Amino acid sequence: MRDLPPTASLRAFEVATRHATFTSASEELHVTQSAVSHQLKHLEEIWELQLFQRGKSLSLTPAGAALAPIVREFLMKLEATLSDLREQNGRVRLKVSTTYSFALKWLLPRLPGLSRQHPEILVTLETTDKAIKFSSAEPDVAIRFGNGNYPGLHSEFMFREQIFPVASPDLLQRFGAPREPAELLRYPLLTRDGADLVPKWELWFQQVGVGISSLQESVRFADTNMTIEAALLGQGIALARSGHVEAETGDGSLVRLFDVPFASPVAYYFVCPKGVEAQAHVVSFRNWLLAEAGKAEQAYR
Repeated sequence: MRDLPPTASLRAFEVATRHATFTSASEELHVTQSAVSHQLKHLEEIWELQLFQRGKSLSLTPAGAALAPIVREFLMKLEATLSDLREQNGRVRLKVSTTYSFALKWLLPRLPGLSRQHPEILVTLETTDKAIKFSSAEPDVAIRFGNGNYPGLHSEFMFREQIFPVASPDLLQRFGAPREPAELLRYPLLTRDGADLVPKWELWFQQVGVGISSLQESVRFADTNMTIEAALLGQGIALARSGHVEAETGDGSLVRLFDVPFASPVAYYFVCPKGVEAQAHVVSFRNWLLAEAGKAEQAYR
C-alpha cells in the first residue's frame, strides 16, 4: 500500500485523462491549472512513472493508459459505495437470494410487512436458480427449493406447497368445466420442461388414481411464470404450486380444479452459512420469514 496516493491526486489524474489540456481539466475540478499540474506531478513521483506526454495537448503514456481505467473504476466504486452507505442511514443491508418465480409470486407481496416490522433491515433481493457457495460477494442468506439436504450450511424448513390444476374462466367456458380428474386428458395441458423439482402431470394423475399413456400437451415452458401466464391467457390448464398462484386464485383470474390434496414432494428452506443465523438482523428476518411461511402452509392445507 506504500504506492497508494491521496484521493485528490487520483481524481486529478482521472479527470485529466478525459481532457486535452490542464486548463480544461482544472475547469472541471474547479481548481487552478497549476494545482492540477502539481497533483499529477506528485502522482508521477509516488509511482515513479510518467503518466502524460506534455505538449500543446495532453496525451497518455502507455503507463498512463494502463492505469486510467483502473483508477476510473476505483473512483466510481468508491462514489457508489459511499452513496449507498449514506442512503442506508443506519439501516443494515441483508442480501437475500431465491428463485425468480418465488421472489415474484410469494416473497415480494409480503416484503412491505417486513419493512413495517423491521424498518432497520434493508433487503437486497437477488434471484438465481444456480447453487450458491456463499462467498464474500454472494448473498448473506437464501431461500431454496429442495429436499433440505444442504451439507455444511444452516437450514430450516419453511413450508410445503400443494399442487393442483388451474385454468382460466375463459378456457372453462370454451371447453366446459371438468367433472372428474380423468376428463382433463381431453384438455390442452401446459407442461414445464426442466428439473425433477418441477410439478409433473404424471405424478398428479397417479395421485388421483388416473392411469395415463400419453398427455395432450399444448406447449412446454422452461419457466414457471410463463406457464402461469399461458394459463391466464386461456391457452391450457397448468399444474401449479399453491404459492405461485395465490393472487390469481384469490381474484378469480385462475380457478383451482378439484380439491384433491397433493403435497409437493419438495419444500422451501431458509439457508445460510453456519453462524450467520445468529446475527441480530438475520434473526429478525428469519423469524419474520418463518412466521409468514407458517401462515402460508396453514392456508395451503
